[in-house]
Amino acid sequence: MPFRYRLQKILDFRIRKKEAQLIAVQKAQQEVYAAEERIRQNEAEIQQTILNKKTADFKMMEYYDNYLHHLWDKADALEQERQRLQAILDQEKEKLVKCEQEVKVVEKHKEKQKDAYIEEEKAQELKQFSEIGVQRFFIQSRETAEEQELEKELNRILQEETEVQ
Repeated sequence: MPFRYRLQKILDFRIRKKEAQLIAVQKAQQEVYAAEERIRQNEAEIQQTILNKKTADFKMMEYYDNYLHHLWDKADALEQERQRLQAILDQEKEKLVKCEQEVKVVEKHKEKQKDAYIEEEKAQELKQFSEIGVQRFFIQSRETAEEQELEKELNRILQEETEVQ
């Protein structure tokens, strides 16, 4: 009979849970990458505004300063958002590690159960071979005893014939 693990449904459930958590980690990672891209775009816009300010009319300086302050505030907000998303990513990774540990525990248990099953199968097979060996021994012993009896009978008959002659 092939090996059947009695906790296979639990193992499958934990594997699905781990895969779902892996997808959540990937989504969180994508959100962090998107936030970092928004930060880079904002920094590029700040640099472009600084360059444009150098060549702009002096009457526009106040507008450029206001716009730069707005971009710097936006940069701070984007950095806070990135940090928040990074914290979420870290939490999701911790959950993933926990899910992986849960799967490993059940897989290790499954391996132990399978090893125990294999050992039990080997023991049963050895017992079966042992029983066959014992039966074979008794059969051979009986045949040997029968052959010895036949030889004794034959020797007795031969002695009787030699005595008669």
